[in-house]
Amino acid sequence: MGGNYRSVFDIIGPVMIGPSSSHTAGAVALGQAARKLLWQTPHKATVHYYESFALTHRGHGTDYAIAAGLLGLAPADARVPQAPQLARQAGLDLRFVEESGPSPIHHPNTAVIELWAGQQHFQISGCSIGGGTIEIRAVTMHGISVQLAGALPLALYYAPDHAQLRARQLVQHLRQLVPIKRRQIKRGQAGAVYVLNLGQALATPQVEQLMHQYPDLTFL
Repeated sequence: MGGNYRSVFDIIGPVMIGPSSSHTAGAVALGQAARKLLWQTPHKATVHYYESFALTHRGHGTDYAIAAGLLGLAPADARVPQAPQLARQAGLDLRFVEESGPSPIHHPNTAVIELWAGQQHFQISGCSIGGGTIEIRAVTMHGISVQLAGALPLALYYAPDHAQLRARQLVQHLRQLVPIKRRQIKRGQAGAVYVLNLGQALATPQVEQLMHQYPDLTFL
């Protein structure tokens, strides 16, 4: 099985509320990934669609799918089609914009999601590549924009300048648990974002323990 597909089930797609694995289930996954940057429901989100997503998002359920992901719902949750209404009830100001230009991350099924929670602003650029599988190709967090390889899983960690030793300890800790395929560091004015492409996903208890030890850590 080549490319970014790990099994035949990545092509067939997940158990989901339809109609489309790429435009619906994949869109739920994009919303979930965006939510993980905050680990809470944002108070405002703007979704910028490009190319195929911009043309078909209404008919293929992409709007309610991304809303469901932002709320933390699973693709098979029966409430997925009602997610925009649920988002409004949760106080989420959610907007969708059809962009006319080419995808900034070079894929027809592109969504760039801007998020606001309190004074925090994040942005995640991802695409749905089929069968409910997604790639995350760019993020902006703490004012630092990083271009990514795309494939998941990965870990993101923001370390202020005074906490770089803590970031190096995290890298060593992760290496004891899972292979790190690629490491990237993007520095900003007051800190740096560490991007660690992982050879495999960690178990949920490991993720929870690491996030407790390193509060600014996110796994996608």
